[in-house]
Amino acid sequence: MDGQIFIRLRHRIKTGNDQLIYLEDIAQITGDDSAVQKLSKMPIYHVSKKDRHIVVLDIMHVVKTIKKAWPAIDIQTVGGSEAIVEIDTGKRQLSPILFVFVWLLLFVGAALAIMNFHEDVSMRLVHIRLYEMITGNTVEHPYLLQIPYSFGLGFGMILFFNHVFKKRLNEEPSPLEVEMFKYQLDLDLYVALNENNEKLKDIHDR
Repeated sequence: MDGQIFIRLRHRIKTGNDQLIYLEDIAQITGDDSAVQKLSKMPIYHVSKKDRHIVVLDIMHVVKTIKKAWPAIDIQTVGGSEAIVEIDTGKRQLSPILFVFVWLLLFVGAALAIMNFHEDVSMRLVHIRLYEMITGNTVEHPYLLQIPYSFGLGFGMILFFNHVFKKRLNEEPSPLEVEMFKYQLDLDLYVALNENNEKLKDIHDR
């Protein structure tokens, strides 16, 4: 079979154990219709238990597999050079005790962080001074300012993180989601280089 095809590897896919991965699963393919139709169902890799959690399929492996079956075909690659295959081994049951412990730990830690910040900047004294400037009276607990400030702090965090529990307020990603996305990209890059042993090539032994 001859002709020309263009291949763009997907960044990440998810599959299960003992699954056969076809070319259409890990790549977007375009070009000659007859070639695309035949190549879409070409087996590229068989996931086994020895693969554990992650497999990295390099574009060179994909090209060699195609060329082995159809040497005359013209392959043009576009985009990234690796496809990360995440192997789903089944969901682990989350212990309710562990969930409650982690939730309490995060809640107490966040509360202490906020209280320590307010103590460092003397927020209580600032409220007392503002209340005195506005009303002309001096009180030890200016609840007229402290209560709205407390509610505003909570609403501000909701707007900042763009979530109310699982409900998104708008389509914009939150700063936390952006940081998680950047972390995932760095992690994928490390996995791709580490799995293919491309971090360092020693040429002394050639």
